[in-house]
Amino acid sequence: MELLRLGPAGHERPYVRDDAGVIRDLAPLTAEIDGAFLAADGIARTREALRRDELPVADVDGLRLGAPVARPTAVLCIGQNYAAHAAESGAEPPAHPVLFFKHPNTVVGPNDVVLLPPGAEKVDWEVELAVVIGRTARYLPSPEAARDVIAGYTISNDVSERAYQLDVSGGQWSKGKCSETFNPLGPALVPADEVDPQALRLRSFVNGEPRQDSSTADMIFPVLQLVHELSHYLVLEPGDVINTGTPQGVALSGRFPYLQDGDEMTIEIEGLGQQRQRTERVHLS
Repeated sequence: MELLRLGPAGHERPYVRDDAGVIRDLAPLTAEIDGAFLAADGIARTREALRRDELPVADVDGLRLGAPVARPTAVLCIGQNYAAHAAESGAEPPAHPVLFFKHPNTVVGPNDVVLLPPGAEKVDWEVELAVVIGRTARYLPSPEAARDVIAGYTISNDVSERAYQLDVSGGQWSKGKCSETFNPLGPALVPADEVDPQALRLRSFVNGEPRQDSSTADMIFPVLQLVHELSHYLVLEPGDVINTGTPQGVALSGRFPYLQDGDEMTIEIEGLGQQRQRTERVHLS
């Protein structure tokens, strides 16, 4: 089962792809796939509605894919969570999870255009497993307890401008992470009980050429540990998105050129689907 939001930007509607691959209208159950829906046992209720055949088949030909979660209240990001990526960034593997934030309005659909800011010269790609929170989490007693608060998983491209992130940041990374369109998300939200988050292949390509190719098994801090630890520093809310870090193979390594106007990124994670974005330079009038 996969939860989807389809339609023009700002006017997406909820859908579900059932286990037979048929896309069905989720509107009889909810007006939106958001934190409130997830917190109200939305995934279980969707499964029950499918079992009862209560959701009509939908005609979605030509509809744009939106981010699978509407209006995330927070986008929390984990830095240097793969040892090889930390090394290519010139850093030692962290002893504790590195946390930074993206503005929620960076989130766009998985195939939307990624805008290069005027004058930005070091825009980078980052394939990441994204965790979507389904229940409020505070002071979780153990990593295992995190299973109960995760609604599902999707794909994130943590687009970054490295000069903003490192040269003018004042030690905080968010300047390089918060430009508009810098967090394509999707294509679908896959329920947590259908995914082994530590056994997924992640890959990225630029203009069809391989860049990243790794596995979530190589995370320094696995998903359940991340959610557990974060819950002791902040209250996680339904609909929050956690980007869990990226593996080696980014432009920051010096092995590849940074993104240019008109480049195409392909971002994919085994079992969760694929994204594809074209870059477009913003020109000020």
